[in-house]
Amino acid sequence: MKPERQTILIVDDVPANIGVLVDFLEEKQFRVLVARDGEEALARCQLVKPDLVLLDVMMPGIDGLETCRRLKQHSETVHIPVIFMTAMTDSDNVVAAFEAGGVDYVTKPIRITEVLARIHTHLALREMHRQLSAQNTLLQETNDRLLQAEKMASIGQLAAGVAHEINNPIGFVNCNLGNLQTYVTTLFRVIDDFQQAAAATRAVATRMAELKEAAEVDFIRHDFAALMDESRDGLQRVKDIVQALKDFAHADNANTASADLHQGLDSTLHIVSSEIRNKADVVKEYGDLPPVECVASQLNQVFMNLLVNAAHAIAVKGVITIRTGRAGQWVWIEIGDTGAGMNADTIQRIFEPFFTTKPIGIGTGLGLSVSYGIVKRHGGRIDVHSELGTGSQFTVHLPIHREASP
Repeated sequence: MKPERQTILIVDDVPANIGVLVDFLEEKQFRVLVARDGEEALARCQLVKPDLVLLDVMMPGIDGLETCRRLKQHSETVHIPVIFMTAMTDSDNVVAAFEAGGVDYVTKPIRITEVLARIHTHLALREMHRQLSAQNTLLQETNDRLLQAEKMASIGQLAAGVAHEINNPIGFVNCNLGNLQTYVTTLFRVIDDFQQAAAATRAVATRMAELKEAAEVDFIRHDFAALMDESRDGLQRVKDIVQALKDFAHADNANTASADLHQGLDSTLHIVSSEIRNKADVVKEYGDLPPVECVASQLNQVFMNLLVNAAHAIAVKGVITIRTGRAGQWVWIEIGDTGAGMNADTIQRIFEPFFTTKPIGIGTGLGLSVSYGIVKRHGGRIDVHSELGTGSQFTVHLPIHREASP
């Protein structure tokens, strides 16, 4: 397979110059295009995106310097190298050419071999720039993965430390509450026995009734049971949070295994409850999901990022809806919100590393980029639907079995 020919755009208003260059460059297997003035050159660059431009400085209409400046103002043409062709070689004109965005210049009358050498040089430099950009992109992706792995490792260590430091005190408190309930129940029973024994003596019975009323014994008896129930419920919530953190991190298992995604969603909701509680009501519409082959801790990271983003998108009070379902050998998880929504330009960029719509210091712009990488490594994809003023829906599609991914 022959390599694709590189495209050179020649911009000159002198037919003789154009003819010599076109014949020579086509002989050297370049694809050659021609423009007679700056306006035509700008239109052709937008349409064709040539690999290099040979640009005359003196032309009717807008001159070569202004043409180059306009090329460098557009993202689609800013990286096209421009070599000026000029008969003016004094230092002021040379500086002006470079300030306009040119990478080099050749003097008129044109020396064909010199032009070819400079073309090869700058095409090679552009190719090196492309390779360097690709390497930078790969480096950024690797850095995002390392950040995500470091975050998950930190959460795993935190989970282990929390479990160790909190579970033992919780056990002590729970045991002491049981003993306290036994002691207080015994005291209430003694008070009842005293009251029954005092019933035979009217004066003592009256005094006992007065003491019970003054001490509000009946109220304490009723309130004590409620206090014990609330205390045990609070302890159970702490235990649930610790267990949810352990389930979320799975610090002891970073390998692929079958996992219950509903359990992962529920444990993640426990983790981010403080972010969501005052911003939105959570509605669960869970479908019938089979176990999915995945790294559960990584998918929990995705769920956490999507849930936190949904909460941040809601200004006052709204609704976050979590839906799940199955489609053949795939499952899907949709997290939607009634927040501000996004325009088309924002949707195009939300998975870029470090892109964020949040104020400076609020977000890093890595959450969705990391989530995109995790889902992609699982063989899945993330679909986004959003409209300004109506909210957003992020849908994660995952293969049930890793070999089912395309």
